[in-house]
Amino acid sequence: MSEVILVNVSGQDKPGLTSSLMSILAEYNVDVLDIGQAMIHDTLSLGMLLAIPDQDKLSPVLKDVLFHVHHMGMHVRFTPISTEHYEDWVRGQGKPRYIITLLGRRITAEQMARVARVISDNALNIEDILRLSGRRSLNGDEAPRACVELTVRGQPLDLDEMKEAFLEVSGELDIDISFQEDTVYRRNRRLVAFDMDSTLIQQEVIDELAEFAGVGAEVKAVTELAMQGELDFRESLRRRVALLEGLDASVLAHVAERLQLTEGAERLITTLKAFGYKTALISGGFTYFGQYLQRKLGIDYVHANELEIVDGKLTGQVTGTIVDGPRKAELVREIAARECLNLDQVVAVGDGANDLPMLRIAGLGIAFRAKPVVQRNARQSISTLGLDGILYLMGIKDTDTPA
Repeated sequence: MSEVILVNVSGQDKPGLTSSLMSILAEYNVDVLDIGQAMIHDTLSLGMLLAIPDQDKLSPVLKDVLFHVHHMGMHVRFTPISTEHYEDWVRGQGKPRYIITLLGRRITAEQMARVARVISDNALNIEDILRLSGRRSLNGDEAPRACVELTVRGQPLDLDEMKEAFLEVSGELDIDISFQEDTVYRRNRRLVAFDMDSTLIQQEVIDELAEFAGVGAEVKAVTELAMQGELDFRESLRRRVALLEGLDASVLAHVAERLQLTEGAERLITTLKAFGYKTALISGGFTYFGQYLQRKLGIDYVHANELEIVDGKLTGQVTGTIVDGPRKAELVREIAARECLNLDQVVAVGDGANDLPMLRIAGLGIAFRAKPVVQRNARQSISTLGLDGILYLMGIKDTDTPA
């Protein structure tokens, strides 16, 4: 029976280390059962789980590896692994696997400690830790991003309690924490659907129109009730649009030119396009502004509400089917079907209560800088970073992005 040995090599990275070590092991016909490597700054940590087929070769193998590693100025540690321990490790691969993503302007030891405690309290085991964000200068970035991804195995003792614990840590320590099952779909998203107002752009367009019409306060009050889920969206839209009756249609162009993209929006869309993703803007706002953003950003699909205009003025009504919460979910289904995609391959992003239906049906539904009621009901949320933080939840590193 083969002897199983765990070999850990550490020290300042040396070019050709893996090649030379494998050449030594190859001379003894060693099987590599597992291997992993990490680089922190310029220090390497290499782990190898080896099966040495002939017990008589065990000492010569370890002696040659030890001599070679020391010759390169590095350190090595050998740990024998019993057959029982090894087989237990093999059986562990059948346990569910999850991805926990930490996002913020910075990652601190306190944040990591609190998150690790929640993981441990739920009988989960951390298998891998990977930094997705780029290297951070100490000189200070204007808008730094930090992200660490943890792979864990096991079944949470109480999923709801664990999520509540993560929400508590998130609120206290200014960090976003995402918990996702690691499935093939997580690595194969193909469509990202955005809300527009207060998501893709910073403003609520109807509030901007209301300022021109001199009814800003009245419209904002109704908007807030709708976003909090305290007023039916269709009714709130009708009330607000009615207040715009008589507004000159030329105002639409002035408002469009003043729209401000949300932090990270342009980088996110550019990256998604470069990787071949389809994008959709599905908004309870207005088609005019959705199409303006479509031209500006290259978005594939736009669905929103159509303002009725007669003789160059707004009539105070919308035409066609109102895009409310249920309609948003319906449109996500339609676009996914048109693109021949499973809903698990869809990412949906929004901030208001009327976004929840599409967030719930998408494989990855993200409440972005959302109202508390939306954060509590969405599976994932981002509050600390810009829209490009979504790339981290999709497992995309900064070093993989074109911008």
